[in-house]
Amino acid sequence: MFRAQTRENAAVNLQLPDFAPLRVSVVGDIIADHYLVTQPRSLSREAPVMVLRYKSEDFQAGGAANVARNVRALGAATRLHGCVGRDVRGRELIELLEGFRIDTMGVETIPEWTTPTKTRIVAAEPRRSLQQVLRVDREPARPAAAEIRAKIRERVVSLAQSIDVLLVSDYDYGMVDAELGRLAAELAARGVIVVLDPRSHITGFEGVTAMTPNVGELARFTGRELDDLADLKDIAQAAGELLVRCPMRWLLVTRGNKGMALFGEGCPERGIAVDASGSGDVTDVTGAGDTAAAVFALALAAKLDAPTAMQVANAASGVVVMEHGASVCAPEQLRDALLATPAPVRIA
Repeated sequence: MFRAQTRENAAVNLQLPDFAPLRVSVVGDIIADHYLVTQPRSLSREAPVMVLRYKSEDFQAGGAANVARNVRALGAATRLHGCVGRDVRGRELIELLEGFRIDTMGVETIPEWTTPTKTRIVAAEPRRSLQQVLRVDREPARPAAAEIRAKIRERVVSLAQSIDVLLVSDYDYGMVDAELGRLAAELAARGVIVVLDPRSHITGFEGVTAMTPNVGELARFTGRELDDLADLKDIAQAAGELLVRCPMRWLLVTRGNKGMALFGEGCPERGIAVDASGSGDVTDVTGAGDTAAAVFALALAAKLDAPTAMQVANAASGVVVMEHGASVCAPEQLRDALLATPAPVRIA
């Protein structure tokens, strides 16, 4: 079914399925992405630092909110579950998401709690590509209270009979825990496609449909250093260990500008891999993992086999890394990208 690993991967012609009939719940850590766009001006006389002139600013959905935005951009009905603070960023996020026609009825607003916010300062000379020079994070002092997390889980359960996909987005702000994992595994046992994009928590998620860690996360989950997973053979060995520790149908490992690798049901023993999609230089990797998880889950729910779902997710990720900030892939962009997406190869 798969060729041996080679540097010359033939493009394949894939048809984009219709995602509109799918009903999706996204649960996890909701984040505000704030961008300050600047232009270098001079060196400061006060300290050995650069002075940046303010040009503009932008506000985007991050974390689980960006996953929901990716799902909605491809046409599926989307409800977001999680929490924000009763603050300016929380209000802005809700307004932004509702503008994308994302159902926010599952989002709890918490008084005296800080909406996680990542402020990225980006700078460039005129007609040059923007570069991130600094990131400032605003974070809640503690996770949302246990009773609030329980309430959010109850809302997810209440929709269990009416959803095709549950996407869990872990950004380590406390929404994703073992209790949510057990709920996710129960839904997977009922036939719901359940995909976890993990950051720190996999306990309790045994039995979900799939996980989509990046290479660094795979290294952490298997007690390795990132440098230990530079080779596909090493990634395959680590993936095998993780599948034993946390059984699931598929493990999709995202590898940045090196593409993706897939392990599990129906794959060769050492898995399959695909080179990164896209024809240009990477502009910004922010949110690419969100896109990969969202599109892989949608493709599985649309009855594509897992290797093909990986190709579709790879093509979508190749689109969003060409844009600044956490971007999404529209259907027409994905159709074009699929015309040149690489074919998967067997890991030798």
